[in-house]
Amino acid sequence: MEVHAHLIILGLHQDARLRNLVVNVYSKCRCFGYARKLLDESPEPDLISWSALISGYSQNGLGQEAISAFREMHSLGVKCNEFAFPSVFKACTLTNDFRLGKQVHGTVVVTGFENDEFVLNSMVVLYAKCGEIADSTRIFDAIPRRTVVSWNALLNCYVQHGQGEEALKLYLEMQSQGIKPDAFVYSSLFNACASLSAYEQAKQVHVQVLKLGFIIDIFAGNSLVNSYAKCGSIDDAERAFREIPERSIVSWSAMIGGMAQHGHGRLALQMFNEMLKEGVAPNHITLVSVLCACNHAGLVTDAKRYFSSMEELFSVQPMEEHYACMIDILGRAGKLDEAMELVNTMPYEANAAVWGALLGAARIHKNVDLGSKAAEMLINLEPEKSGTHILLANIYASAGMWDGVAKIRKVMKDSNVKKEPGMSWMEIKDKVHTFIVGDRSHPRGKEIYAKLEELSEPLRKAGYVPMVETDLHDVEEREKAKLLYHHSEKLAVAFGLIATPPGAPIRVKKNLRICLDCHTAIKLVSKIASREIIVRDINRFHHFRDGLCSCGDYW
Repeated sequence: MEVHAHLIILGLHQDARLRNLVVNVYSKCRCFGYARKLLDESPEPDLISWSALISGYSQNGLGQEAISAFREMHSLGVKCNEFAFPSVFKACTLTNDFRLGKQVHGTVVVTGFENDEFVLNSMVVLYAKCGEIADSTRIFDAIPRRTVVSWNALLNCYVQHGQGEEALKLYLEMQSQGIKPDAFVYSSLFNACASLSAYEQAKQVHVQVLKLGFIIDIFAGNSLVNSYAKCGSIDDAERAFREIPERSIVSWSAMIGGMAQHGHGRLALQMFNEMLKEGVAPNHITLVSVLCACNHAGLVTDAKRYFSSMEELFSVQPMEEHYACMIDILGRAGKLDEAMELVNTMPYEANAAVWGALLGAARIHKNVDLGSKAAEMLINLEPEKSGTHILLANIYASAGMWDGVAKIRKVMKDSNVKKEPGMSWMEIKDKVHTFIVGDRSHPRGKEIYAKLEELSEPLRKAGYVPMVETDLHDVEEREKAKLLYHHSEKLAVAFGLIATPPGAPIRVKKNLRICLDCHTAIKLVSKIASREIIVRDINRFHHFRDGLCSCGDYW
């Protein structure tokens, strides 16, 4: 501002080049009022001034303002160029305005900038954010000279849409073409490993990061913490966390959330207090992790205290996620009336997460009335999801209401709702092995089933009795017991016992919640085989060791 004042005193403020520079400075410093005033006072604002303003809005997350400025510029007949287009695409990404993005893409083609590297990179990001992976890949393939920015744009695209394997394949292709990765690439790779629970691959990427010295980068460091936590190694996650030189709120949130997911509720709360002592203020994500920590550890009183004081102590207003977590905590603890009271008084319309929490509570406490109501609301919100029908059928079955179970089956059949098959997988030596119930197609299938047969007698002696009441197939009890014994989790664990060295941890991932029968059996296997068995299901991690589980059976 002082320099600008000197320009006015010297009479140089009308110089177009200097004026554009001042607009750029004000835009980058978020002084948009001054930037806009200069633009409006200019007799003929040119593309450079408009680009500076649009870029300033986009870089500061003001997508809608950037789009408005672009539309105004376009209406005045000022044409975009290769420097302005990336900012416009970024604005479309910020606002999820895919329709405008496609229109701007058309303008890019008409004006002849479809081969510009920076424009194409920004288009890869736009189509990726909008879920158009095929278009994002096609544009990436059209980039004439791909830089590390181009590769990372597509890597991020795959990771954000759950295609971790494709991201890792792309990284190998990138290496084969001699492109040197940067810290952002490794951040994307760690996130890909996290989505796949690919522990061995995460360790390999970690070694490369150490060699290149990127571990001091906060983005790579945060992603590494998240990756190890989601791959089942909370000890590795904490070591990586301690090595980050300047821990941000993202670092702390990743570590607190990881500890919560692994059942270390009290340790997560200790880390939260450590964070507060270091002067780092929590955000809404951190507080969701804190409530999850209380939830997984059954700390109802602590959860109530944190929830009620969020706004007062941390200036964070409770959002839908916080309410859903608190309702889940109350429901699991059997405080169903309190949970329903919170549902009725919260300032949000109850969403699927809330009704799902209540349905889960109804299953735990065998409350048929609450289960029926929650399931009805969930079916209205998510009619295509089979999990709701299955949970309600389980509630009916546990209450001996077999007519209700039959009714649910009929509704599913009539509505063409398919039960999502349970799948478990594990990674050994960079290869992923997948299992489904009763599957005998694995190359070592005979050994896997022989191992299960070998375990049957020690399990029986340890007190294992198949929970046939949890199986909803319309078959005899003997057949139900057989189906339960060949669940995907048990097949994966049996494979782990024969395919990994004695004493090594066994890491399994499942696409659904681990079933109660498998949970009971794997606890006993961990003691019989003297192994730590780590199962990551759709909700949390279960660390089985010496016949116990980290969830304390509060699953």
